[in-house]
Amino acid sequence: MPQTARARTAHRPRWWAELLLLAVVYGAYSAGRLLARGDVSTAVDHGLAILRIEKAFFLNAEHPLNRLFTSTPALGIPADFAYASLHYLVTPAVLIWIFRRRPAHYRAARAWLMLSTLLGLIGFTLLPTCPPRLLDASYGFVDTMAQYSSYGWWGAEASAPRGLGGMTNQYAAMPSLHVGWAVWCGVLLWRYGKSPLLRILGVVYPLVTVIVVMGTANHYFLDAVAGVAVMGAGALLTAPALRAADRGWTLATGRYAFVARHARLPAPAQAADEASVTGTTPVNSPVKPPIVSDGCETSTGERFPGQRTRTNSSTRTAGGTGAAADDAATAAR
Repeated sequence: MPQTARARTAHRPRWWAELLLLAVVYGAYSAGRLLARGDVSTAVDHGLAILRIEKAFFLNAEHPLNRLFTSTPALGIPADFAYASLHYLVTPAVLIWIFRRRPAHYRAARAWLMLSTLLGLIGFTLLPTCPPRLLDASYGFVDTMAQYSSYGWWGAEASAPRGLGGMTNQYAAMPSLHVGWAVWCGVLLWRYGKSPLLRILGVVYPLVTVIVVMGTANHYFLDAVAGVAVMGAGALLTAPALRAADRGWTLATGRYAFVARHARLPAPAQAADEASVTGTTPVNSPVKPPIVSDGCETSTGERFPGQRTRTNSSTRTAGGTGAAADDAATAAR
């Protein structure tokens, strides 16, 4: 693993950067979920097709559970509260727990959650599905959220606060991310929880979520199965996605360091550095004068043949003619 990847995995990320990232991702997810609204008749057809498949394989547990929750407020009301709130509370709580207690595993857990949520958004776009509670009453389902709306903050439009039903996509039933996120929480609690209580919660929470989403007529059983499948696909994609992110980070930081190093160099040094890399001489670089001695040196007092001393030059200048001055100097010796 590259040094940057090891450093980023070993140290806990900055909390404010993670909070900003999660807020941006969830905002994009919510906006995409709203934009994924399909034709209502198409969503109803998909819902009825899922119901027929379940009946053919005797998987339609939604009917008995929905009748139980409808006839027993002691079960229906807590189930509605659980459907409307737990995925907003438990999922961030587990993410914060991993961040604080298991920082070495946080990055992989966060990537798994984000990738699976993105896959769920693709499912909402390609397969808009009408939930059981919005089917015609002749199909035998009762909207418990509407039945018990006076006990909670929601109205007759899913689990959104009363009057804000238009801010949610009620036909984003396939896959069930309520179940998918619950499976994510359960796996992390089971894998990294040290106490038996945490491990028990890791098993119970996803199972209770499956019962709640079917009993409140918000999802089919196959929606729950699709939610588990989406989380499985996200888990398989997590390691390759992290490796690709590490490679991209390494390339980006390496290129930035190269640019920054060259930006700090003075112009001659930068030109020389570029020449050492490319093997060429920069056009605008200063050229040093050639060495003409070819390594030859003279000892003290030794002259090159024909070399004129300072005395010769001054005598020549004073005498007026160069030849007469030279003859006088020779006669004097």
